[in-house]
Amino acid sequence: MTNERRELAKMLAKECHTVSDIQNLLKEVFSGAIEEMLEAELDEHLGYEKHDNIGDNTGNSRNGYSEKTIQSEYGKSTIRIPRDRNSSFEPKVIEKRQTRTEDINGQIIAMYAKGMSTRDIEDCLRDIYGVDASASLISRITDRILPEAAEWQSRPLDAMYAAVFFDGIHFNVRKDGKVAKKCVYSVLAIDMDGYKSILGLWIGESESAAFWLSICNELRNRGVQDILIACHDNLTGLVSAIEAAFPDTEQQLCIIHQIRNSTKHVPYSGRKEVCNDLKKIYNAPSVEAAEAFLLEFGVKWDSKYPQIFKSWSENWAELSAFFRFPQEVRALIYTTNSVEGFHRMLRKFTKTKTQYPGDDALRKSIYLSVLQIEKKWTVPIRNWGVIAGQLGIFFAERIAAIA
Repeated sequence: MTNERRELAKMLAKECHTVSDIQNLLKEVFSGAIEEMLEAELDEHLGYEKHDNIGDNTGNSRNGYSEKTIQSEYGKSTIRIPRDRNSSFEPKVIEKRQTRTEDINGQIIAMYAKGMSTRDIEDCLRDIYGVDASASLISRITDRILPEAAEWQSRPLDAMYAAVFFDGIHFNVRKDGKVAKKCVYSVLAIDMDGYKSILGLWIGESESAAFWLSICNELRNRGVQDILIACHDNLTGLVSAIEAAFPDTEQQLCIIHQIRNSTKHVPYSGRKEVCNDLKKIYNAPSVEAAEAFLLEFGVKWDSKYPQIFKSWSENWAELSAFFRFPQEVRALIYTTNSVEGFHRMLRKFTKTKTQYPGDDALRKSIYLSVLQIEKKWTVPIRNWGVIAGQLGIFFAERIAAIA
């Protein structure tokens, strides 16, 4: 705190006995400061200070005051606006027809970004600012960020990413008078410096190879030339879409999702033993050892749960990709925890909204939430120095080709 501010605080402490006293005094100080600033603006406009003889016979002079009531964070205040005789003075600190000093629109968007419901925003504006804003007005104001969201969605991207995670999260959206489940598909990337970012968000009702290929092609059109490793939970059509758009990309299926899918039909009483045997596979020190454990699992469980061994065998190429890397890289790519963690944070911002009136409402809510979440992604991921060194060796030619 500066000496000037410390002295002001002492003055307030001497003059005031309650919080209400402080607020009233701050209102007076605020109004007085605004009036002093207006006087200085008029001095600048006229070219001379008040009562200065230089102003004689200049063709313009002061012409009294008009009063205006303004709304600020301190409440309503009445201030005096100086006038000039030629009516050519255009104040800047409080412009003509301006009755508020706070940015109400900005406040509404900020509250919407924090996940507040429309009703909560209405109540907050009424209680704090004395403003009555309808749900339709709040919607129109927040709609102003849609062009910004569209620009963000189409922004240029890096030529190469170390790892990209694909996943989806569902929301309730009204459509044709009915509530439908819609999925927001997220693409979270880790760049070559180890920083996380969201490359884009896509709203869809169903997955297909064509849908995912359109997303991959959009990433290419925005500048992505190569993805070293893609991680996902075997979303419908995604494997073939990545192969078509980024043929050199290593694909790793999420082990955690694979285990969940494997055990959903196993009775609770037998689940622990099955999970222990599956753990031997993905914790194996090498791909050869993992394949041996997978065969052992098939011999032991195939007669009882044939779908488990079949699923692991059919997807083994994508499930076993992480075995070629050291532990630090394995920990990064064997699960889609990174994007799932993003979705958990997303839920915190959107939990008050049980349903959205349309895709645009969903889109602007998710976009504003992303901006809030990405503010915290200010440092590289853990062990990035080691991970970057390993990737530099494994993918030396591809990295050199982009660089």
